[in-house]
Amino acid sequence: MAVKPIRIFGDPVLRTPAEPVRDFDKELRQLVKDLTDTMIDAPGAGLAAPQLGVGLRVFTYYVDDVLGHVVNPTLDLSDEQETDDEGCLSLPGLAFPTPRSVRAVARGFNQHGEPITLEGTHLLARCVQHETDHLDGIIFIDRMDPEQRKAAMKAIREAEWFGDGPPVVRQSPHPTFGKAI
Repeated sequence: MAVKPIRIFGDPVLRTPAEPVRDFDKELRQLVKDLTDTMIDAPGAGLAAPQLGVGLRVFTYYVDDVLGHVVNPTLDLSDEQETDDEGCLSLPGLAFPTPRSVRAVARGFNQHGEPITLEGTHLLARCVQHETDHLDGIIFIDRMDPEQRKAAMKAIREAEWFGDGPPVVRQSPHPTFGKAI
């Protein structure tokens, strides 16, 4: 098992857009394994490479007993939106209502460079959007309206983990669906 520390809110890597993967090699396969092991251990519904401090466009997901990963994703989103509580392993123990598209189609590659398409609705669509946002340096609270974001930032500043020591945490179950995204 290759469980790695998860970067938490405040770490600059979470605000830095990730670079596309160019080499589908042993190192990429190890990164996918590290992401998967860490996500399952946390537990989480998804985990993006920047959350482990790696600036590459890769994320893993584990939703409805389906485990997978996407390299270099691009998204097509439905116009229909829904707002639901969303959490993040990089903001441990917090969840906030966040608008997302109901349906998402992610196109990208697997760890061997083979093209894949991942289609999902509701929780899987939310997860795919959340993780792709991480690859773009976006955190889910950025998707909230200004008033809700202000309240979320207050909760973050009051969180036990905020501003203490190195920006690393591993355990953070999501209070709504048992897993942070």
